[in-house]
Amino acid sequence: MGEIVLIRHGQTEWSAAGRHTSYTDLELTPEGERQAREAGERLAGRKFAAVFSSPRKRALRTAELAGLAVTEVTEDLAEWNYGDYEGLTSATIRETRPEWSLWTDGAPNGETPEEIGKRLDRVLAKARELLDQGDVALVAHGHSLRVAGARWIGLPASGGGLLKLGTATLSTLGFEHDNPVIDTWNA
Repeated sequence: MGEIVLIRHGQTEWSAAGRHTSYTDLELTPEGERQAREAGERLAGRKFAAVFSSPRKRALRTAELAGLAVTEVTEDLAEWNYGDYEGLTSATIRETRPEWSLWTDGAPNGETPEEIGKRLDRVLAKARELLDQGDVALVAHGHSLRVAGARWIGLPASGGGLLKLGTATLSTLGFEHDNPVIDTWNA
């Protein structure tokens, strides 16, 4: 049985600044490109039955620099839609909404935790169907992949708030005694 390998895109100008980036289509910084190549080195020799990617440039470029052949581009792997909070930092948002949490409140004119959870459930179900053929890679974004990790182990989408995920990191989802588990995280 294969594993699901989560690959967060490399650094962008906004990720380095802590700005929420969903639909804004940013390029990787030079550091992000270096990170993506390094992720590819850590994946060397690993064969994938499928590689799913977010349609955003930063994810597709990360896959390319990591040496991965994307087999499917899906909007279901796009980052959490931050709506009115696009481009803002959490600190800026909390100036007017001190108790705000993306993980419980979602974003105005964006997505709720339940909505992104449903998207990632679809991706995980599709990936799980392919695991008898080998590993499946998901190349995407920090919050969407944190939701994927939470949903894989049966937590609500808000459980992703307990899982830190750095740029260009690798995480693996697998099984222990037929139970879905997180094998590695934020590596």
